[in-house]
Amino acid sequence: MNNAKPLDLICLGRVAVDLYAEQIGSRLEDVASFAKYLGGSSGNMAYGTARLGLKSAMLSRVGNEQMGNFVREELERAGVDTSALQTDPERHTGLVLLALKDRDSFPLLFYRRDCADMAIDAESIDPTFIARAKALAITGTHLSTDTTARACRKALDAAVEHGVKRVLDIDYRPVLWGLTTPGDGETRFIADDKVTDDLKAWLADFDLVVGTEEEFHIAGGSTDTLASLRAVREVSDATLVCKLGALGCVVFEGEIPARLEDGILVEGVKVEVLNVLGAGDAFMSGLLRGWLRDEDWETSASYANACGALVVSRHGCAPAMPTEEELFDYLGRRATLPRPDQDVRLNHLHRVTTRTPREWPRVCGLAFDHRRQLTDMARDVKANPARIPALKQLLVQAAEEGARRTGLTKPAILVDDVFGQDALNDATGKGWWIGRPVELPSSRPLRFQHGDDLGSHLRQWPREHIIKCLVFYHPDDPAALRADQEAHLRQLYQAACANGLELLIEVIPPNHQDVDDHTLARAVQRLYNLGIRPDWWKLPTMPDAAWDEVSRAIEKQDPHCRGVVLLGLDAPMDDMKRGFGAAARNGQCKGFTVGRTLFAGPSREWLAGDIDDAQLVDKVAANYAELIEEWQRLRAAQPTTEESVS
Repeated sequence: MNNAKPLDLICLGRVAVDLYAEQIGSRLEDVASFAKYLGGSSGNMAYGTARLGLKSAMLSRVGNEQMGNFVREELERAGVDTSALQTDPERHTGLVLLALKDRDSFPLLFYRRDCADMAIDAESIDPTFIARAKALAITGTHLSTDTTARACRKALDAAVEHGVKRVLDIDYRPVLWGLTTPGDGETRFIADDKVTDDLKAWLADFDLVVGTEEEFHIAGGSTDTLASLRAVREVSDATLVCKLGALGCVVFEGEIPARLEDGILVEGVKVEVLNVLGAGDAFMSGLLRGWLRDEDWETSASYANACGALVVSRHGCAPAMPTEEELFDYLGRRATLPRPDQDVRLNHLHRVTTRTPREWPRVCGLAFDHRRQLTDMARDVKANPARIPALKQLLVQAAEEGARRTGLTKPAILVDDVFGQDALNDATGKGWWIGRPVELPSSRPLRFQHGDDLGSHLRQWPREHIIKCLVFYHPDDPAALRADQEAHLRQLYQAACANGLELLIEVIPPNHQDVDDHTLARAVQRLYNLGIRPDWWKLPTMPDAAWDEVSRAIEKQDPHCRGVVLLGLDAPMDDMKRGFGAAARNGQCKGFTVGRTLFAGPSREWLAGDIDDAQLVDKVAANYAELIEEWQRLRAAQPTTEESVS
């Protein structure tokens, strides 16, 4: 294989939106809510292989609507090349509704009548695009109609011409071949001579054919697995990989032996099953990861079995796919993990290695999540507090303008949902770094703004919002107070994980307690000891020695931590800049989120009616830009700094 080619894999076939029931144990008729994921066997395969480090591409078609946009963006977030993903001007993106009734029943309803991916345009397929890849993978559904078959033929002919390996995932769904009622998407096998004949006509076109026993039954025309494999072998020289469920898989490179186990048998991983849907796509992702990296079949199949085991233990398919680091951690411990979904280390790895964006090398933030302070300010200047929401919307404009003046493409803001919901709505969807507080202002012990039912509250948040929680905490607090605060932080961390949201913990030692170079590191270490691993820390400025201790604690306990951002505490601008010195020398610090230092004076003037909207935006933007430029200057002076311009 030519390792210099820019793509490892092109996936041609189904790509859709999966709506997974959130109520486990319900009939589909009784489901009350769904989680939305990327779906479709080829889409899942492109997504899964990209998570495992392959350079994957999607060759299919989506609708010119919101679900099509979601599919495209979700693939791109995983690193999948979507340059050949066509957009249909008329048809909708396919949808699938799924329920998890019990361990053996998974009601499945396809909304795919005349959907976009079944109208893929063969004329739009560029043979030079196929030539870029090591392998082309096609799923069996796209052999079922004349339109999709023409696209497959063109892609396969280009693959042959350019020496690209060809892979077939049989992926037999009787409902998609018109053999069952529309509501019976769950049935996996119905014998049908025509389908067998149609599939057999294609088998000689592939170098690798993968399927379950039932899928080889339809391809070979017999419910005897060995007989079907032999029938396939009569028309194809491909390597055959037969999936055996929990037992693993068996690989046949030549003649089919007398017994299945006489092939290259690779045992599976035993786990408790939550959801078998998507296990085959995960298996294919792991198998192709090994095969396209020139691993032997035992190794490639061990990746495949492990990926399948991880996905069947989790909700959803695409979001359950492991990353490369997660896969290898699991492979090293799989014999001891019958419930990988309950393993703390594995769950943390899955959480932190699948975050998007993958990195935030720089966070220069304007923080205006203040509630009490702005209410006090309005009272002081005899302004109506009802003006505060409009003020916060103007501060969003100031953040955008200040970032523009410095060339920062992704501003960062902290804004609340008490006075700032409209401001949050204005900023959401732009790719900004957005933090949102949950703490009751000034509470000690820590209490939450909207009460302790965090799960219900956080469920309403956009996934791009980062939970921010300020806690006035000292490692030498009285035991009862410390235990109370720590219990609330544990509750918050668990809610963040359950809702797929990033968490920033802001630690400020109370003014009346002594603080030395060890205090913040001890606080950070204490929370790590409790199993709390936030994505971000927000900390005050500190000297080099304290930074070194904090960094060592973070690097030891959670190498995947996003990093630290500095807080301002209403410090004068010059003091804030001086505090940047030690922070800029420390690789864990990604920047700042500073508030009143930047907005307090202009906001007071605006609330008092002394300046208008444009003047407020200009003044705050100028302050924000000044602080960004100082951070950039100090950071650029560090010899080991590695930052992007984002």
